[in-house]
Amino acid sequence: MTLMQSFSELMHQRQQRETVKRSRPVETEVTKLDVRNLNFFYGDKQALFDVSMTVAERSVTAFIGPSGCGKSTFLRTLNRMNDIIEGTSHNGQVLLEGQDIYARDVDVVALRKRVGMVFQKSTPFPKSIFENVAYGPRVAGQKQYKALVEIVEQSLKRAALWDEVKDRLNDSALALSGGQQQRLCIARALATNPDVLLMDEPASALDPASTARIEDLIFELKQNYTIVIVTHNMQQAARISDRTAFFFQGYLIEVDATQKLFTTPTKKQTEDYITGRFG
Repeated sequence: MTLMQSFSELMHQRQQRETVKRSRPVETEVTKLDVRNLNFFYGDKQALFDVSMTVAERSVTAFIGPSGCGKSTFLRTLNRMNDIIEGTSHNGQVLLEGQDIYARDVDVVALRKRVGMVFQKSTPFPKSIFENVAYGPRVAGQKQYKALVEIVEQSLKRAALWDEVKDRLNDSALALSGGQQQRLCIARALATNPDVLLMDEPASALDPASTARIEDLIFELKQNYTIVIVTHNMQQAARISDRTAFFFQGYLIEVDATQKLFTTPTKKQTEDYITGRFG
């Protein structure tokens, strides 16, 4: 079986899965994020070149490409996480529901509440499981303990972790397994009720069983959230994403429906990458 045939088989399996598990009717696609002619710089070094693309609401969009191609830098532009790096600059627009997130009057804290992020390495705070999830709502001003209890429970349920930790919420989050810690970080991001969830290789450091749990979780979360994920694992992108964008040397080479990009890509660079000729 060729690599293209392998991807085709993955897409067939995914279509069967979606037919069984789809819980809502297919709706007209609504644009959640709209990036227009984005250029990004680390000091004098340009990292992204004239990137334009849209991200649909309640979908999974995957970014693929070799190391250093700009996909993680681009992901971080979507909630201004690059702002914390000294000397960075950009031009172009990133629109969230039509509003430029880089406009001068944008509250960056409020933006990151709407556009949450889960990092490659699980980063639980050295606090209890409960306090990890309650942290965001507390910072946002939620003081009522009863409300926090409800938020924590619902967030852990959405992250498919509640049944595993409900009897030890006061235990340290650092005692959880790697896969559980990553799902806790997802629960922590969900606790602020975001519109968009950014994930930077969330399963790269996990074992196969934990990776499968994360992938199942992403598949479920897209029913209510817009998800953008960076991954080095092309099979993972094929399994979980609706659209895939291929980056190379700071350029967006191609973005299309995942099935089309992996089986009949338009650009030769894309085909060369997904068939293993480079990268």
